[in-house]
Amino acid sequence: MGKQLIPILTGRRLDDEETLSLAELCRACAVHADRILDLIDEGILEPKGADPRRWRFSGSNLQRARIAVRLQRDLDVNLPGVALALDLLEEIDRLERQLRRLHP
Repeated sequence: MGKQLIPILTGRRLDDEETLSLAELCRACAVHADRILDLIDEGILEPKGADPRRWRFSGSNLQRARIAVRLQRDLDVNLPGVALALDLLEEIDRLERQLRRLHP
C-alpha cells in the first residue's frame, strides 16, 4: 500500500501577532487534537491562555507543529527526538542569520 496523500495547504505565513485556535491549528497541520496535545505536553508547543478552550497558537507554533508532524510521520521520530531536532533547527537558523549579518 502506498503513502497516504496529504493535502498541501497554501496561504500566507502567520506572524507571531496573529494566532490560531486549537481547531485551526489542527486543520492547518491535518492532525487530530490529541497529536497537538502531545506536542504541548512535550513542551514543543506553548499555547497562550490558561483554558484549553481559549488557547491561541502563534505563527511560530504553527511552523513548529508542521515540522514536528513531518518528523514523526516521515522519519518516525519520537517526541523527545522531535523536541531536540526543532531546537537544533532553530539554533542553526539563528546562527545563519547572525552569519548573514556579519558577512552580507
